[in-house]
Amino acid sequence: MDAQLVPHGGAIVGAACPETALSWDGHSLSATDATTGDSLRLTPAALYHYRYDEPITTSEGAQQQSVTGLAALDADGLVLLDLPGSWHAPDVHAFTVNAGIPVVDGRAHGPHRARATLAARAPGWRRLRGLRRPFLARWRMHVSIGVGVAGLALMVYLASTGMWFAWRGLSSVGRILLDILEAKWLFVAFSPALLVLRPISARLQRRRIARGEVVSTPGGLTLTTKEDTHRGPRLQVRRGQTLVTNLPLRGTPGRACGLLLYSHEDRTGLFIMDADGSPLHHLPGPWPSEQLNRFAQHIGLSLAVHRLPREEYLNLIKTCPEATP
Repeated sequence: MDAQLVPHGGAIVGAACPETALSWDGHSLSATDATTGDSLRLTPAALYHYRYDEPITTSEGAQQQSVTGLAALDADGLVLLDLPGSWHAPDVHAFTVNAGIPVVDGRAHGPHRARATLAARAPGWRRLRGLRRPFLARWRMHVSIGVGVAGLALMVYLASTGMWFAWRGLSSVGRILLDILEAKWLFVAFSPALLVLRPISARLQRRRIARGEVVSTPGGLTLTTKEDTHRGPRLQVRRGQTLVTNLPLRGTPGRACGLLLYSHEDRTGLFIMDADGSPLHHLPGPWPSEQLNRFAQHIGLSLAVHRLPREEYLNLIKTCPEATP
């Protein structure tokens, strides 16, 4: 083995260090994920060392967190393999010199350019996280619902016996445990009303989707609109409660006027286009065409569905100023 490279920390500060490794045998690059046993062999044209800030919403308000990683690019600059993690820059440089692979230092490129590079994925691209699945992750929802049902039964019993002071005491204990353990899913045990509110919220969301007011993906992205009294209507992309992008709607160039739902080989995604037919934002991944059609009609945007040839796909990717990985 001529050279080997491993990350020194998690993709986010304080996160677990991925158990991934890159090795070079003199002919090809091998990437191994020790947690799953997956191993890939490829011959990239370059490596892309990235770091960008991503907005998050916490109890203290909107904040920024840094995301780091290493990506393998093909000759067209498309991502073959994404390896989140903190890769030590001197080690990356030494590894690429030994392997004879150029490395692009994208740590100073800014979030828009970095996200656009990572969103330009080659057909069959992969991501190796190198992280173990959280303990009891598959049982967390079942346990949460069970504890919530038990909490609801306890609340009914205490209310029927007039022991409201006992319920208030349990609620106080629950809040203290939440502050100490930061186990937010235990909140169900002390707020049984969530068992009722969650299906109601899901039904309201489905109703908004049916009316064309919003469109969402299995990956958690949501496309919606908001009326701004000062700047006019806005087209928003959200991930949960986090605002990813906020674009002006219709009118002059630079404003969102249309949607392009594309497929390219085994890749699918969505481009938000302006009045001149230029891409404003790239959202790779599966988007439901029926939802998009209702959404476009509801807010007055055009919707085009195309299978893109490689040249047109690359041109859109390279001219798109922003993207969501």
